[in-house]
Amino acid sequence: MKKVINSPLLLFIPLLIIMIISFMDMQNAKLLSDLYEKNLIKQVIWYIAGFLILFIISKVNIHTILKYSKYYYWLSIILLVLVLFFGKETNGARAWFNFGIFSFQPSELTKLTLILYLSDIASRNKPDFRLILKVSILTIIPSILVFLEPDTGAIIFYFLSAITILYFAQLKKYWFLILLGIIILLGGAFIILYIYNRDLLIKLIGTSFFYRIERLITFQTESSYQLENALIVMGSASFFGTGLNKISLYIPEAPTDFIFAFTIGNFGIFTGFLILLCYLLIDIFLINQYLKQRNKKIKLVLISFISIFFFQQIINIGMNLGLLPIIGIPLPFLSYGGTTIIIYFLFLGIILNLLSKSY
Repeated sequence: MKKVINSPLLLFIPLLIIMIISFMDMQNAKLLSDLYEKNLIKQVIWYIAGFLILFIISKVNIHTILKYSKYYYWLSIILLVLVLFFGKETNGARAWFNFGIFSFQPSELTKLTLILYLSDIASRNKPDFRLILKVSILTIIPSILVFLEPDTGAIIFYFLSAITILYFAQLKKYWFLILLGIIILLGGAFIILYIYNRDLLIKLIGTSFFYRIERLITFQTESSYQLENALIVMGSASFFGTGLNKISLYIPEAPTDFIFAFTIGNFGIFTGFLILLCYLLIDIFLINQYLKQRNKKIKLVLISFISIFFFQQIINIGMNLGLLPIIGIPLPFLSYGGTTIIIYFLFLGIILNLLSKSY
């Protein structure tokens, strides 16, 4: 059993299954809209590029990568600034660089660079107030820039990474109580303004971001065309679905945010459970790699990646089931999207590097 959970096959076999299902979904997405006509070709290209990157990263000296984490972080900050001026606006957010045949989203890159830099800092500093201050400032900088795009989902991941790193850096419990108190105070102030003075709240945080937050608060009381169709598709799905080149009902954003519901409609309840099993096996593999490591910096990198990878699964599937608000978070490896796929392959390359060596 120990050999099984340590074997890279526990990672690669589920990943290949998810990849094949993703390709079949992209084929069916062509029936939804002409906008998705090239999704399959692009998804194949992203996967090929991802596996090449994974192979390269898994062979280099991991400490060489981690050594320059500060420069990666500040490069991503520069890109976040530039995208505000030169980025392509899509669905009300200026978050992508458009290079013709493909787009690049700097906020996704920042997930990786932030984790690497914060892990480096946490491993070299005592777990005290100065560490909290450093981590907070470095997390707030990209959060403000992404707030201006705006991209609610990315900000959530930045703070999740920061909290995870602070917690596993063995910060004293009373510091977390203080942070919790600050969060409660800020949350209380937001609720008071939301109830009694929305106009002031809109002025403080901006119209676009206000309505994104309001959508999070009211998601259980307001109907959604996307969600209604997703629930209909899943509720009426057969064991093996409609199959290739057939769709039962149109779902907006099916190749990205609602890929889980789209997959069940296409290939049935069986495939839905197969996807959940694949993610479970990958999660087990990643957690085992974390438990094996002794190097503090590497452990922090691993646990931060595990937290955002697992959280992204929960949020996306919860969105599709109507249990969580729709905040534009794709399902890792299954959803269409080049930047996200490449970033996750970079993470996996680092993990495989750790697996092949002892630190």
